[in-house]
Amino acid sequence: MRSPSTSLLSLPLSLAVISALLMGGAVTAATINVPGDQRTIQAAVDAAAFGDVVLVAAGTYKERITLKPGVTLRSAGDDSKGQLGLARAEATILDCDFAGAEGAGVSMAEDSILDGFTVTGVGTYDEEKWNKHYATQGNEQPHEEIGAPGTPGIAADGITRCTVVHNIVHHIGYTGIAVSGAEGKSGTPHIYRNIAYRNMGGGIGAMRKSTPVIEENICFENFYAGVGHEDASALVIRNICYGNIRAGVGISEHSKAIVRENKCYGNRRAGIGVRTYEDTEPLIENNECYNNDMSGIGADENSAPTIRNNRCYDNAMAGIGCQGEARPVIIGNTCYRNKLAGVASRGGAQPLIKGNECYENGKAGIAQTEDAQTTIIGNYCHHNGATGIGFDDCEHGVSLVVNNRVIDNAQVAIGIHSGWTVTVSGNELAREGGLPPIVMVFEGATATFNNNTIRGGGVAGIRVAGTVEATGNHFDGTSLRKVGPPNFAIWGLPNSTVTMTNNQVTSWRHALQATGASVNASGNTVSNFHRTAFDIKQPTTAPNVFGNTAISADAKVEVVTIDGPSGVVAENVVKAESE
Repeated sequence: MRSPSTSLLSLPLSLAVISALLMGGAVTAATINVPGDQRTIQAAVDAAAFGDVVLVAAGTYKERITLKPGVTLRSAGDDSKGQLGLARAEATILDCDFAGAEGAGVSMAEDSILDGFTVTGVGTYDEEKWNKHYATQGNEQPHEEIGAPGTPGIAADGITRCTVVHNIVHHIGYTGIAVSGAEGKSGTPHIYRNIAYRNMGGGIGAMRKSTPVIEENICFENFYAGVGHEDASALVIRNICYGNIRAGVGISEHSKAIVRENKCYGNRRAGIGVRTYEDTEPLIENNECYNNDMSGIGADENSAPTIRNNRCYDNAMAGIGCQGEARPVIIGNTCYRNKLAGVASRGGAQPLIKGNECYENGKAGIAQTEDAQTTIIGNYCHHNGATGIGFDDCEHGVSLVVNNRVIDNAQVAIGIHSGWTVTVSGNELAREGGLPPIVMVFEGATATFNNNTIRGGGVAGIRVAGTVEATGNHFDGTSLRKVGPPNFAIWGLPNSTVTMTNNQVTSWRHALQATGASVNASGNTVSNFHRTAFDIKQPTTAPNVFGNTAISADAKVEVVTIDGPSGVVAENVVKAESE
């Protein structure tokens, strides 16, 4: 017998029901109770009409359910909290492991609602396999799309509108909740406030051009990602994903998801991971990613995510990492206390790194290696354990470093190792105290410095073992040492090549000290130095030092001293400080 339901006022109405009401159609909803009116859930669903509610009493039901359009399937009870989710969801269980069982634990229909059930026992959960891959951080998992065939706990297959809310899905042999698109259809199934854990696929999977809203779910300890994407463009908002074998949120295979305001922590790889093709272009913004066993956010292969305004901290590798041929836009993020770097690039990655703040990371604020091609603009890197911006050994790395503020890092502001060609322009590079140089250019590296402010003490503003061209920079010393350890604006080491043009140098012992180097210096202005502005010893080629100005009150100072063969040394002048 069907009776009107007084509880419908507290339930979300489907879009179709709302449309019917607005059109003036008469909608008579009924509640069918299980086991009161029907002994099984499926029998109650089969008896229901569009707009009806099937209300299920607490208990364990050995069933797999196929919903009908417009039907709400709800567990009985209020929204009191249980140990993990809602108490009524914990007490109303679909145990889908029984002889002859086929299909998903629950198959959704258009405008249907599934509210407040535990779904388990679909497929085979393999504890030994789970433990093995958890221990190896997923490195031995097959590299397959999450859309590979399988049977989920809850399936929304080709459904444009439905709601999956307040459910607990666990120990499924595949993905816990799976949403798949359909050819020629678009819609927004709403996956809301569910809990998905210990499933042998993802916790929640969006695939095959689906566009669901995945909101405020908790996904933990799943075999792949907590929330995964394959050729889907979900809105993933305010979820909590932790302890998953791969990423908290994983995005791949042409997906253009929007991933916003999620909290991803303690995952065995990345908090949020993006991989595969160049048209995998998600927007990842305003998330909090921390304590992950690799990076907070990672981009791999040919993917091209936009990663902006996230907080990534206390991760075991980088706050944000990119590798392969990835081309991420990394903008406005805050990355701190990560073990290696705030932002790291390696391999053939080609990131744009702009406007980020990176501090208190174990080694570098921003780190590059393995032939990456990076553009680094307007970042603030400070108080990192080794370097503000670091370039590790590679074969053919290229970088443009523009308008960054890199201050008070433990060793150097910028360190450039072998294999790199780097242009450094318009930056503030500084450190208070300490003896390391502000910038170090190693043997086999080539760097061009234009219009930077290089400020501090230490042994050098730029210490050069490779090739450096410095033009239009301000070298501002803060602790001129006339004796003791070196104190040079530029220090050219043996076999280095140094070109200095139109720089302003003040309060360093020498503007240039070079031994066994190739040197050219012209148009520079040097003040507050000790005895000699340019001190050149045993040059490897005849030096060219011309058109430089030394400003000093000491009539005994010299613009240049050369110990060895001299080249073009002309038109250098000394001016009194009052001139």
